Amino acid sequence: MKERSRYETSGLIEAQFEPGSCGRVLRNKLGIKGKREIDKLEKNEQIRTLENLMGMFDKNHRFTEADIRKIHKVWLEKIYEWAGKYRQVNVSKDDFNFAAARQIPRLMDEFEKVPLREYTPCKFGAFDEITKALAVVHTELLLIPSFS
Repeated sequence: MKERSRYETSGLIEAQFEPGSCGRVLRNKLGIKGKREIDKLEKNEQIRTLENLMGMFDKNHRFTEADIRKIHKVWLEKIYEWAGKYRQVNVSKDDFNFAAARQIPRLMDEFEKVPLREYTPCKFGAFDEITKALAVVHTELLLIPSFS
């Protein structure tokens, strides 16, 4: 039985696979075809981005949807053309359909107006308040999956 790809998508650049990758690696600027190689590069770029973010935002910063796009771009711009841009393809995993691509701008606007406004900057005193803030923001962002 053929293994299903990580995501099921329609046909824009962000939905294209790297030729020779057997449908396992998204088309990328570097022509990487190996799943392990692209995963390692994404991980290393994520670490680099986290180090850079320490100097970009201070403890009083209230995050916005534009910040989320900027972080995504800083992380993946060396690898993917679509880094920092909201996805234009619909995405599903197994039998679960994520938010429709056309809804992403509206959902991210709501994400900024509610959880980001309520929970950033994260200046809570009690550990359980910090944990709740992180859980709410993280869960809401994962449910939207704004990027490919």
